[in-house]
Amino acid sequence: MEIKTDFLVLGSGIAGLSFAIRAAELGTVAIATKKEKSESNTNYAQGGIAAVHDPSDRFEYHIRDTLLCGAGLCKEDVVDFVVREGPERIQELLDWGVEFTKAKPGSSSIYDLGREGGHSMRRVLHAKDLTGSEIERALNEKASSNPNIHVYENHLAVDLIMSSAITGEANGPSNRCLGAYVLDINHNRVHTFIAKYIILATGGAGKVYLITTNPDIATADGIAMAYRAGALISNMEFIQFHPTCLYHPEAKSFLISEAVRGEGGILKLRSGETFMEKYHPMKSLAPRDVVAKAIDTELKKSGEEFVLLDISHKDREFILNRFPNIYQKCLEFGIDMTSEAIPVVPAAHYLCGGVVVNHYGETNIERLFALGEVSCTGLHGANRLASNSLLEAVVYAHRAFVRVSEMFSQSREVSVTIPPWGQQQAIESDESVVVSHNWDEIRRCMWNYVGIVRSDKRLERAKRRIDMINREIDEYYQQFFITKDLIELRNIATTALLIVRCAQMRKESRGLHYNIDYPEKDDVNWLKDTTISRETI
Repeated sequence: MEIKTDFLVLGSGIAGLSFAIRAAELGTVAIATKKEKSESNTNYAQGGIAAVHDPSDRFEYHIRDTLLCGAGLCKEDVVDFVVREGPERIQELLDWGVEFTKAKPGSSSIYDLGREGGHSMRRVLHAKDLTGSEIERALNEKASSNPNIHVYENHLAVDLIMSSAITGEANGPSNRCLGAYVLDINHNRVHTFIAKYIILATGGAGKVYLITTNPDIATADGIAMAYRAGALISNMEFIQFHPTCLYHPEAKSFLISEAVRGEGGILKLRSGETFMEKYHPMKSLAPRDVVAKAIDTELKKSGEEFVLLDISHKDREFILNRFPNIYQKCLEFGIDMTSEAIPVVPAAHYLCGGVVVNHYGETNIERLFALGEVSCTGLHGANRLASNSLLEAVVYAHRAFVRVSEMFSQSREVSVTIPPWGQQQAIESDESVVVSHNWDEIRRCMWNYVGIVRSDKRLERAKRRIDMINREIDEYYQQFFITKDLIELRNIATTALLIVRCAQMRKESRGLHYNIDYPEKDDVNWLKDTTISRETI
């Protein structure tokens, strides 16, 4: 089936929905989302959204904190406009129905502002510890009430449709993104979506790693598709490992929010001894890269499987009111955080690199935009400041809307005939074990060799294995009918290779990338991004 629309948005998190709500003022919007519309990384964001809101805070303070955290690689002009546009975008969320937690009477701010690692001030707006879920609720309600927005749930994009693939003019002026082939998962059919503008808002890449805070949907689909289409990809080596994922054999990827440390939580060894004072003057409030590396170091030294995060010294009612979701989840596993410490371990959490975009979310491919975690804007540099990601998403969604508003009246319909998806020679697979085995092997390989601490030897070993797996997947992909699992496997294999290649390029240690063969920062040679493409890898 062929579906035509003005805007095709791939993904239904904060970036995709924010853009869709605004774009619906101009024309029709199709949102394709691989599960239910509320299933996104946004939905799992506990901490909040950072913005200057309190009278005692300043834009300059937020800018400084972001630059310090980014370890020299933030684009200062991007940091400046994202921070300064933040309050206006927050007001937009409020206008759309988002309900942030209010401050107690007599406070200097209307809203209760949290503080997280790396922040010098309280500036994180939150909805207790379910901020992402609240934002997702409000935006979905807003989008659902708009007749110009149609949401296609359980629809997974397979590949972008490029004019060069149809006309054969790979480097011609007509080379642009025309839409995407999208798998209807429930009916196992591939539809052709054609649009004037295509917006990648597919989220991150957490499932490339064995242990992650991300939901199962985070399989790097947008990055892999953009790479295959010829987009520039940058800084994939900077994988943020969240320091505190709940450690329990039955707990699947449950994040213990940065806000727990922000509200006084203290990291300890199992012996009860504190250790963060050895690694950073901010102790347990140090930036995430420092904390994750410190925990990794202590676990390697002790041979233990986890450390402890202790906030039990705080008032019980405060904990219950501030962290009701975390409290309840921990209690399900027999942990009462009001009276005992929480066992935690680092886990892959956020990708600071991605598809290279300009100040308006435009990629190097005509009519293709990338918003949110799938993109590399230059805001985060080598390490993301906590709660800057939701801010980046709404600011860039607005900027992308501003850009398409300027171009929309001159936008032409697609003038070439796009062939339907075809796998005429493919057959049904009777070897699905190949998919599950390769999925597991990639994730274990990345966890063991391309994790918090790396080396040249580990990276080369990972590259050899992932190269081999990619060849095997390509062969399998050509022979058999596609499935959701096969598409996701292909995408994590592609993205794993991009991460390894960027990590091999950077001959230093900076921010989230630590290589024991190059343990120091090298500002002379490496105060720059690593950028690769289909032509250069």
